[in-house]
Amino acid sequence: MRSVMVQIPNTPTSADVARLAGVSRATVSYVLNNTSAVRISEATRRRVREAAQELGYVPHAAARSLRAGHSRLVLMPAPAIPVGHLYGRFLNELQWALGRLDYTVVQYGSVGLQGDEAARAWAELRPVAVLVPGAGLGPEGVAVLKRSGARAVVTVGPGRVEGAHALLMDHDAVGHCAGAHLYARGRRRIGVVMPQEPGLDDYALPRLAGVREALRGTDATVTELPLAYTEDSAAELASRWPGSGPDGVFAYNDEYAMLLMRALQDEGVRVPEDVALIGADDLMLGRLLRPRLSTVRIELPSGRDLAELVDRAVRDPGGEPEVHAVLAASVVRRESS
Repeated sequence: MRSVMVQIPNTPTSADVARLAGVSRATVSYVLNNTSAVRISEATRRRVREAAQELGYVPHAAARSLRAGHSRLVLMPAPAIPVGHLYGRFLNELQWALGRLDYTVVQYGSVGLQGDEAARAWAELRPVAVLVPGAGLGPEGVAVLKRSGARAVVTVGPGRVEGAHALLMDHDAVGHCAGAHLYARGRRRIGVVMPQEPGLDDYALPRLAGVREALRGTDATVTELPLAYTEDSAAELASRWPGSGPDGVFAYNDEYAMLLMRALQDEGVRVPEDVALIGADDLMLGRLLRPRLSTVRIELPSGRDLAELVDRAVRDPGGEPEVHAVLAASVVRRESS
């Protein structure tokens, strides 16, 4: 049998990059690790990056972590609930901003794991920071992550957790805006869509509470409207409407509002003459409907601001946890209400 010799190319090293760029290995390390404490000219930085690109050199993450005493890995557990376009755009901006600060962002799917049990799985990856969407994580989970080396644990949701930084999402304000708007439009039998999909109660219940608070002490009534995100569920709800249904509906968000609007129109229920309808999130598609969809515009935090919070916490892990209320809401009135 004839043998064939296969030459395996050597993996380029930082020494190779230094020789090609005409600089020291320390300079290569400073440039490729975005070290700001050392003054290096832009021309030198460009020469090092071009040499690294030409050689196909990529810094070794594990070695860099050993030198720094911690990883640069930021873990973002994948949400266990549907995240709409608005939240998805926020996550993209956040990942971009963390990348600019030289962190590696990893989304982690933990299907079947929840709360502190999920935190133990996240800790196995030894992240320097963990961003936790929604509720479920408890103080024990925060402690597990910190013992594993996480310098920052940040929760993004309706409440705070002991030991963690918190971005508080005031979803009551979303419901309050919608309820006050419908009442101002002369509607007195107010329905509030309650999504039946798992995990959405953390957002739907505060929004319902906000509607109730807006209408407290008035002559309006509030009725919960269970609705799954399916055409059959919407059709079944709409079939009971004529003559006895609410005359105003806050539909949780724009997606449920569009689903319900179509089902109501199929039943001959007129929007807004028979029922005023308002969603939330201000999706582009809602502006293209007939009638155009009224909505509650939600202002999420800046991904750049959250990335800077993470960076501050990593640099000063012993500091007091920061708590920020970050969600603002305002009504955008269109034809559906």
